[in-house]
Amino acid sequence: MTSSDFDWKPVALVPLLALLVFPLIGSPSTWLTLTVAGLAMGLIIFVIASGLTLVFGLMDVLNFGHGLFIALGAFVATSILGSMSDWTMSDELWRNLVAVFPAMLVAMAVAGAVGLAFERFIVKPVYGQHLKQILITMGGMIIGEELIKVIWGPQQIPLPLPEAMRGAILVGDAAIEKYRIIAVIVGLVVFGALVWTLNKTKIGLLIRAGVQDREMVESLGYRIRRLFIGVFVMGSALAGLGGVMWGLYQQTVTPQMGAQVNVLIFIVIIIGGLGSTAGALIGALLVGLMANYTGFLVPKVALFSNIALMAAILLWRPQGVYPVANR
Repeated sequence: MTSSDFDWKPVALVPLLALLVFPLIGSPSTWLTLTVAGLAMGLIIFVIASGLTLVFGLMDVLNFGHGLFIALGAFVATSILGSMSDWTMSDELWRNLVAVFPAMLVAMAVAGAVGLAFERFIVKPVYGQHLKQILITMGGMIIGEELIKVIWGPQQIPLPLPEAMRGAILVGDAAIEKYRIIAVIVGLVVFGALVWTLNKTKIGLLIRAGVQDREMVESLGYRIRRLFIGVFVMGSALAGLGGVMWGLYQQTVTPQMGAQVNVLIFIVIIIGGLGSTAGALIGALLVGLMANYTGFLVPKVALFSNIALMAAILLWRPQGVYPVANR
């Protein structure tokens, strides 16, 4: 697809939403603060949702246990960062990053390893059976949450931001939190890496071809099964990374946090078009902005607002903003 063929209408929804809300908020500084906060929240959700949309796009698997990897990543981060207090308490940003990035990498590795076992023992027996997938993956998540309670305890655990990531930067009268800027950067890097992998590498070509026509890829001699496993592990690892980012965003973690975020994730991938990475990004940004705007303007309808957003999008495009063929 060339740039001239690309459908820009869904992309325009993000600035359009921001501009429509501006007169309701009134204060430019408040609007800027809320917009950056919404974009940061959206990009964190995208990191989590991108793994699930890849898994569905290639494997046709509805993994309702995705929340387990989110919670697991966050709890692993509490252990890693808790053991590096000399680095996280430093006022120097580079020392904080030296603590946070290894925590992210370890969380991704652990979530990916658990994802490998999850695919082998829970998902593999129910390929092609959506109802059973929903039930068995939800059961797997519940068991995983109980194991997290055994290891880390059932209580809420604080996950404070490292010292140099706290506070805000003033842009005029608007206060932009430092961590949200970091979250935006990490989210964009993940999106860029996914787009590059899917569009510029042989593995990406096989993934996209497998989404369109699995039988054709297998007839060319490629082991689509191995590709399935790799995509599931990568999706789980991305959920672990997103769990670290979400835990730092909330500054607390609970064993049930993944299940709570699951609702937002499924709204995002339904808005985006099941299996679409670009669609997941648009959906996540819209959900993040909507949550922050309505939370400020009409707090009582904040939970309902994203469901209303999803309904409006589906009335416009019933298969999502960037539907994937054969879905």
